Amino acid sequence: MTLPSETLGQRLSERRALIGIVGLGYVGLPLALAALRAGFPVLGFDIDPGRVAALNRGEGAFHHIPGEALGPALAAGTFQATGDMARLSEPDAVLICVPTPLTRHREPDLSYVEATARAIAARLRPGQLVVLESTTYPGTTAEVMRPILEAGGLRSGHDFFLAYSPEREDPGNDLFDTARIPKVVGADDAAARTLAEALYGALVVRTVPVSSAAAAEAVKLTENIFRSVNIALVNELKLVYDAMGIDVWEVIQAAATKPFGFMPFQPGPGLGGHCIPIDPFYLAWKAREFDVPARFVELAGEVNTRMPYHVVERLAAAVDRTGRTFSGARVLVMGLAYKRNVEDTRESPALKLIRLIEARGATALYHDPLVPVLPATREHPELAGRRSEPLDPETLRAVDAVLIATDHDGVDYGLVARNARLVVDTRNVMARHGLTGATIVKA
Repeated sequence: MTLPSETLGQRLSERRALIGIVGLGYVGLPLALAALRAGFPVLGFDIDPGRVAALNRGEGAFHHIPGEALGPALAAGTFQATGDMARLSEPDAVLICVPTPLTRHREPDLSYVEATARAIAARLRPGQLVVLESTTYPGTTAEVMRPILEAGGLRSGHDFFLAYSPEREDPGNDLFDTARIPKVVGADDAAARTLAEALYGALVVRTVPVSSAAAAEAVKLTENIFRSVNIALVNELKLVYDAMGIDVWEVIQAAATKPFGFMPFQPGPGLGGHCIPIDPFYLAWKAREFDVPARFVELAGEVNTRMPYHVVERLAAAVDRTGRTFSGARVLVMGLAYKRNVEDTRESPALKLIRLIEARGATALYHDPLVPVLPATREHPELAGRRSEPLDPETLRAVDAVLIATDHDGVDYGLVARNARLVVDTRNVMARHGLTGATIVKA
């Protein structure tokens, strides 16, 4: 009698396994393309009917993923997007790439993971591999996913197979697409780990197996907490050095010439994206279950969370020094995405900056060539529908200050310097372009 694991292993090795991907966003869509390029057919699932329809028409969903990328697979019939969760029984492997945000009390919100697990459980069949990719705390796969999936009577490790492999996407990074990034794989039984390695081994440059799903979950948190802590450090150094009249960017640039023992991180107006602002609080929350304080991790999160408040204080003081009062001022926020050269506004500090500016009686406009209309976001739904202002002399002269929150390439910063009354730069982009002067303030 052939075991379910052997049947699935054979289908994976022959590239006949149908790969299902739940969540066709910044993680799921690149993963789907990697699977297609490796020769697998892909069935993508998403709850956004507009995105499903657009992908099935071959239209690009994101700035860094061209629409024609899906063209050959659509023509060959090897890719389809759907919102019909009843079809979750079809794929041989189901990869879960859904959001894992925080609640307003900074506790893990696993509602998307749980809903997806219940949808899979209702159609789960013997021989399927289920892999969670969403960032989460150690124990989620075993303590949350497994009980839901086993509720129908099938057993993990025997009837179906459950693993965790954290996403490592860096949107807009042309040097490292999905296939070039090693993939960590963890599972709580050998069969699931072997199958997950076989799948991802066909998609990416190499796999990195670890002893358990929890270890793989911890790997992802460690990677992002490393960045969070170091960004918090330079953000705090920025405040200290600013009080001393020292340019933190000059210091970092000089320190980075040391060929060992130093890695440069850049300060900014706060953290954004789907991982770094969130992951430290996931680990700190889970650590409390074991009566182990994660003080260093939580402190980094707090430092980064406070940065938008510091920026607005610097902005208000700079406006006041020009002889105008900040209350009633008009501010153009440049860059709404959380990082340069992407359109992703999730957890973007620019949105927090807009709220803080307007809470103090000023008016906030924005310009972002990649975000023509502000989409609805979980934290700032009231800002949805605002439109990007043109970046021209008339717009720049009509505002009291320009606040650079995100430093996209391709922006005419010289135009900004020539026409703006005041520029408050949180990214040091003006200096990088050789633009200095009394009207340019770093924050």
